[in-house]
Amino acid sequence: MPFVNVKLVDGVFTESEKHAMAAALTDVMVKFEGSEAFREVVWVLIEELHTDGWHIGGEPFRGPLSLMDTLGRSKSVYESIDGHPVTRPELAAAAPFIEK
Repeated sequence: MPFVNVKLVDGVFTESEKHAMAAALTDVMVKFEGSEAFREVVWVLIEELHTDGWHIGGEPFRGPLSLMDTLGRSKSVYESIDGHPVTRPELAAAAPFIEK
């Protein structure tokens, strides 16, 4: 039985976003398992952890502010972000999509 464990910062995603994420992850597992029959046995556990438990680069996580600080170390990426977003949706809208 496939088991997918996702850990998120508490309060970042809405309930409907988490349900959509679980459905999409289930679809991915079914695709890689190779049979629709696996859908009923795919388990997705989404755990939300308080921000006190998250750190980036040894520093306490402060949400989008921490991400902006990290991106700031890469001048070209930081300068391509429009404005100073403070929420996840604002950061997603302002950050450029870079194809690899």
